[in-house]
Amino acid sequence: MTPRRLQRAGGGFNRWAHGRTAHWSPTVRGLLWSAASGALFVVLNATMRGLALQLDPMQAQFLRYLFGLLVMLPLLLHGPLANWWPRNLGGQFTRGAVHTVGLVLWFLALPHIPLADTTAIGFTGPLFIMIGAWLFLREPMRWERWLATAIGFAGVLIVVGPKLGLGADGSGGGYHLLMLASAPVFAASFLITKVLTRTETAGVIVVWQALTVTLFSLPMALLTWQAPSALQWLGFALCGLLGSAGHYCLTRSFHAADISATQSVKFLELLWAALLGWLMFADLPTQTTLLGGAVIVAATLWVARREHLRPALPAASGP
Repeated sequence: MTPRRLQRAGGGFNRWAHGRTAHWSPTVRGLLWSAASGALFVVLNATMRGLALQLDPMQAQFLRYLFGLLVMLPLLLHGPLANWWPRNLGGQFTRGAVHTVGLVLWFLALPHIPLADTTAIGFTGPLFIMIGAWLFLREPMRWERWLATAIGFAGVLIVVGPKLGLGADGSGGGYHLLMLASAPVFAASFLITKVLTRTETAGVIVVWQALTVTLFSLPMALLTWQAPSALQWLGFALCGLLGSAGHYCLTRSFHAADISATQSVKFLELLWAALLGWLMFADLPTQTTLLGGAVIVAATLWVARREHLRPALPAASGP
């Protein structure tokens, strides 16, 4: 199929999708984009954990973002390159530097923590994101969002509490704390992304994230470089595709709705992570993981329903 036919097919899909979702509220569309990004990131994390067990984490980080950039080359070469030049170049490099710091912490801990725990610890990010969006972006914080996040975070504590020494059988863990330290750094990166969506398209943001993180990660990768196998190269290619698609969906969710409104749906990632961890690494979910997941799902479904009905509430309540 020629690029022109692909473009027409893509445009037809976009028109069909817009017609099917036009009656949905911006918040619901944002939640769906966020859920899609979460599913992609869970598969990405599972694949990256397998690769980071075989290669140095810093090399794995570099190759993941290098292939994320390579898979977008057909888009970059189709049309004028000027279309991909950002309006806020400094903001793009700032976002890339902040995200790289979070990735270093995350990749160092990744090989030593079960996939479900990795995902659950990442759920502390929405707390930092919502507080930052409230303080710096002046986004409204309705009580439903605070309550859903608090309940969801309680579910996360049920899951990771024993690992962090918060339960009777807990002994703590340095790698769990290292993973936890990456959460506020990623939150800062996502807040910068939200600001960039005011002037940049989702595609430009994703491309420049891949480019800047690749550049910042290269020196660390060269220090511990070893030749990957053919299967490992294929794995990194898959990670590049998954990561770029996940960040695109995430950026679209930021376009569609307030960043704080889309965070609660991320808690569903825990269930997907537990399933993949069991299938790929034989990490059986514990009772606390299942209980925490049930609490998280309940909070997610409740806030999604409240946000969907909110535009109709004033008319339904009457005088």
